Parts: sequence; C-alpha cells; structure tokens
Amino acid sequence: MTDALYAGIMSGTSLDGVDAVVAAFPEETGTSFFCKLRGSAFVPFPATLRSELLALQASGADELVRSARAANTLADLYAQATQEAARQAGVELAQLRAVGVHGQTVRHCPAEGWSCQLNHPARLAEHLGIDVVADFRSRDLAAGGQGAPLVPAFHTAMFGSASKHRVIVNIGGIANLTDVPPQGAVRGFDTGPGNVLLDAWTMKHQKGMFDRDGAWAASGYASPALLAALLSEPFFRKPPPKSTGRDLFHSAWLDAHLASFPSLSPADVQATLLQLTATSIAEVIPKEAEEIFICGGGAYNTALMNALSVALIPRAVQSTEVLGVSAQHVEALAFAWLARETLARRTGNLPAVTGAKGARILGAVYPGCAEPSIRGQESEGLL
Repeated sequence: MTDALYAGIMSGTSLDGVDAVVAAFPEETGTSFFCKLRGSAFVPFPATLRSELLALQASGADELVRSARAANTLADLYAQATQEAARQAGVELAQLRAVGVHGQTVRHCPAEGWSCQLNHPARLAEHLGIDVVADFRSRDLAAGGQGAPLVPAFHTAMFGSASKHRVIVNIGGIANLTDVPPQGAVRGFDTGPGNVLLDAWTMKHQKGMFDRDGAWAASGYASPALLAALLSEPFFRKPPPKSTGRDLFHSAWLDAHLASFPSLSPADVQATLLQLTATSIAEVIPKEAEEIFICGGGAYNTALMNALSVALIPRAVQSTEVLGVSAQHVEALAFAWLARETLARRTGNLPAVTGAKGARILGAVYPGCAEPSIRGQESEGLL
C-alpha cells in the first residue's frame, strides 16, 4: 500500500521555536489509522522574534503592523523547518500532499468567539509550492466551541486502546489532557500552566530560557501557602469545556500572588510553580485511568515527571516515547493529521471536548503552485 506524506508544523506557547515533521499515512482506507514519523526538524526562534511575540500578548503601539511583520517571519521559519524535515525524511517537497500549520497563538478569547494565531499561510504556500492547511481553530469557535484543545482527536486516533483507560497529557507552555476510555466519550481540556510560568521565572532569575531537567526547582522547597493561593484561581474549578493561555497565566498574574509572600527565595518559588503544574494536572486525571502518558516539553523535565509520578501513585507516568512517538513531535504530528482530515473533508474537532455545536471540518486550504515564487527567500530585517 502506498503511503501519503503530510507535514505538520507547531510553534507553541513556550515560544522556543518551530517543530516540523513529515509523517506517512496510508492511502485512504476507510476508518483505519496509521501514522509513522519519517523526518523532523526544529528551528529556534531568534531572540528578536521571541521578544516581539511576548510583547504582542498585550495591546501596544502599532501592533497591527508588528503582527503582520511577525507573521511574515514566522512563515519563513515554518518554511525552513518544513524543508529540513523533508530533507531528513529523504523526500522532495513535491511529494508532500500538504502541510498543516497551527500558527503562533498570541491572544485567545473563546468567550468572545475568537482566537488569534499569527501566520501567513499564503506566503508559506509560495515558499513550499504545496498545499497549506491553516486556521484550524476558527470553525470550531464559530460553532460555539473553545477552539481548543484540538489535539484530543489525534490523541484518540493515535494512542487510544481497546482495553486500557488512558490519559494523554500534553505539557507545553499550557498543559492539556485527553481522557480516552476504552469505551465511551473522550474528554479533553486545558488544565492550566505547563511550562509557561516555570520558563518565565527561570528567565527572570537564572541564565537560560528554561530550567533544564527541573534542576533549579528541585533545589528549592515548595510553599504550601503559595501553592494554595495559586490554585485558588477560578479557572482550575471551572468545568470543561475550557481552554486558557498566556492571556491568564503570565508574569503579572504570578507577581500579584507573590506580593503576599515576600520572603520566599526564587528557588522556592520555582519549586512551587512546578508543584502547581503537577497538582493542576494530577487533580483532574480520573481515578479510573490506568495509564498516563506525557508529551510536550514537560516530558523532558525530570523533576516534573517525578512530581507527577508521586501525585499519581500507584499508576505509572510515562512519556509517549514508550508508545513509539517522541514526546517532542506529538503536536506537530497532530497538525499533519488534521491537514489530512481537512483535505479528505472529515471532521477534526470533538464537540464533547471543545463545546462546539457539532463536528466540523477544520482549517482553510491555501493551494500550492508549480513554481514557488519566493522559495528560499527570507524576511531579513523585518524584526
């Protein structure tokens, strides 16, 4: 059977860079599902772009022009990452059916029916010469949903078990989970901060963009009082469907709570933030779940994985690596799969997860062209 190749691109709320994958799927065979990673690439964000994306989380001067310039730069990085993933896969771009690209979320307001992902899919289509599928959240939002999380449909297809009750937890900047029982409805929702506060506090007090292996957090002592104050945030008690982002969990939110705890050391704050991520995840994992698998950057944080393991005893907490899928690549693979579903005119959301009025075909398609007009050009100097 001939495989169909799709690429997927993800740049998440951690703002570290772009993950791209090339995945092989079988030609259409009814409802059967199979996904095999063929190649991958990571392209880090330049410091200037990262700073701009952080700044665009809030209103500011000339933000429409700044957003458009950032979108151009993102499209160029997306193209670079896709080209490298294809090279790693040993395939030509023309062999890819399509690329699914999420874009970079800078604002998320489902209560008002919108979410903003910076992207320039037409520019990406010109770079690559292949079909680009983008803007996945809008249709679910238009149908009354949260527009997020969108990965539970892929988690279910990729990791669901006919005999085991599994939970898949994606820990990026924001954490979300998918509850996949062997029978019955799939649930999924954002649980709260994943790495976003941990990274922000590390950058403020340490050298580097993140706390490697959670070593700094492990050197401190979590404050039960501060943890209780952080967990008093109403979002944690809100029933699903629900989603969140940097719009809520940001440095100013943390600083407001820290004003009542002036004597805590930076390491103790970091230890408490790690417990916040672990506790907010562990408390919403159903007792019936037999297996818990972690993906996203949080799967590489040893201290966080240890904290989750302790909180969820006697159940084992493992990376999706044990299921044959790198924790780093799950989200990018999800958008390759969503692109495939869009082109096949199959629905990609789960209404029970997002709260949409019904299942919807997601995404907008930007057709490729035989002669890409700007392939290889870069938006040098835009930011």
